[in-house]
Amino acid sequence: MSSRSVQEDIDVTFPNKAPPTYDTLVQMEYLDMVLKESLRLFPIAGRIERVYKKNMEISRVFIPIGTVVMVPTFALPQASEFWPEPEEFHPKRDRLLWFSYFINLFSSGSRFSKENKDSINPYLYLLFGTGPRNCIGMRFAIMNMKLAVVRMLQNFSFKPCKETQIPLKLGPQGLIQPQKPIVLKVESRDGTVSGA
Repeated sequence: MSSRSVQEDIDVTFPNKAPPTYDTLVQMEYLDMVLKESLRLFPIAGRIERVYKKNMEISRVFIPIGTVVMVPTFALPQASEFWPEPEEFHPKRDRLLWFSYFINLFSSGSRFSKENKDSINPYLYLLFGTGPRNCIGMRFAIMNMKLAVVRMLQNFSFKPCKETQIPLKLGPQGLIQPQKPIVLKVESRDGTVSGA
């Protein structure tokens, strides 16, 4: 789906550019799916690192204390063996997986519902890490992303133009960022136009 669908959802949820509230942002299911799919395609960081605090053996491989282990958080959500059409943007992708993952991530009970626990691997989407050392700012970051998207789409429409790089090519840095600046045509929802 396009940003227009998110924009229409925002217009219905917040008529006349009403200020977003926490309770309403939390209930915006389609915006959740769009953000999660966007972050699956373009996570903030390409890896998570941990240092082993004790000697450990995993699958007959000895890992000594002090070893730095890196998990490729960018590569896992791009793997075709886990995600159908991983390079495509599908916000409604395996809706049940996203719903179960995030609802149970925030709940105090079981991480996954009984119906889905065998079909969902929580380690395929590690945007904020997992377990007791996941990102302490996760909820704050997600809420701020939602707020930013809502406020931007209440006031502007974004469209590709001839300078827009499609598909987006990423640079080699540790933080995921485009090789070239993202150029879009920005239209004010009040009728003025800026950009290319």
